[in-house]
Amino acid sequence: PTGAGDTFAGGFLGALARSGSVSESAIRKAMTYGSIIASFGVEAFSLDRLKKLSLPEIETRARLFRKMGSVL
Repeated sequence: PTGAGDTFAGGFLGALARSGSVSESAIRKAMTYGSIIASFGVEAFSLDRLKKLSLPEIETRARLFRKMGSVL
């Protein structure tokens, strides 16, 4: 098991809570961050990758997501 659903939920809810809004834009951004966090979660077994994860790594991947689509 990868826990991708759990990490998506954590990333989504964390981003939504941080935004302080439930607007469509905030929900879209939270969905993207949920996907980003989940993508890190499946890179290694259990929580191994997430324990080493840094905010700069998340932001770098967010920039890559922005290049791939227009959700953020």
